[in-house]
Amino acid sequence: MTAPLSAGLGLKPVHGEAALACALPGLWFEVHAENCMVPGGPRVRWLDALRAAHPLSLHGVALSLAGAEPLDAAHLGRLAALVRRLAPALVSEHLAWSGSGGRYFPDLLPFPRTGKALRRIAPRIAHTQSVLGRRIAIENPSHYLRMDHDWDEIDFLGELASRTGCGLLLDVNNVYVSARNLGFDAAAYLDRFPAEAVMEIHLAGHSSDPALGPALLVDSHDAAVAPPVWALYRRLLARIGPRPTLIERDGNIPPFEELLAERAMAEDALQRVNEPSEAAA
Repeated sequence: MTAPLSAGLGLKPVHGEAALACALPGLWFEVHAENCMVPGGPRVRWLDALRAAHPLSLHGVALSLAGAEPLDAAHLGRLAALVRRLAPALVSEHLAWSGSGGRYFPDLLPFPRTGKALRRIAPRIAHTQSVLGRRIAIENPSHYLRMDHDWDEIDFLGELASRTGCGLLLDVNNVYVSARNLGFDAAAYLDRFPAEAVMEIHLAGHSSDPALGPALLVDSHDAAVAPPVWALYRRLLARIGPRPTLIERDGNIPPFEELLAERAMAEDALQRVNEPSEAAA
């Protein structure tokens, strides 16, 4: 029986050799699916070697589940082929859209949470799971502007999980960034999040907008996880228990050892949740 995942790292090619050589127990890696949707070649052979040593997770950024147009069947087919080849421990996608009218945008774009959107997105998630032959986790987005919504975000995510059987990927940094930008309580958000649906947790760094400064935070993934995000993460674990947790870094990539040190902080938090309290002892 495969051991449950603990703390992992988003994997970058620059760390490929170090990742293959690392023998830390419980370590797993996440890769962006779109970077690997090829039938063969050196990158796929590298992933084949890596999955022999460590569990892998696939994180999609371009399925455009919240889009208004039909899902890209060719894209979904390539994703399904990759899932069959790598047999990842987890597969996840974003609650966002990124394409329209044959144009594709390098961002995860927002949408109004309405009943119409719910009725559109739920079948798309269900179809994706059917094609992949497995349950996926849907990630809460980062928010940068106010929109008119009919649904509270947590209620919307919970309803998607209820209708489709999908899980949820709770990105704590996204919650913190959104709370700062829109003026809500990040801790209260996490306290309401449906624990039973959480399949995975993401942690990442953020930065201030170049023009607006700290008045607008950006989910940039180019810095270490900030202390307030660590505090929110530990609060979340105390309520829902340990879940597979990923450290993301997509810019200003540091040495592999620096990421391992950050990963160790998440691993320590996970292990502390598992320790019996003094009162229980």
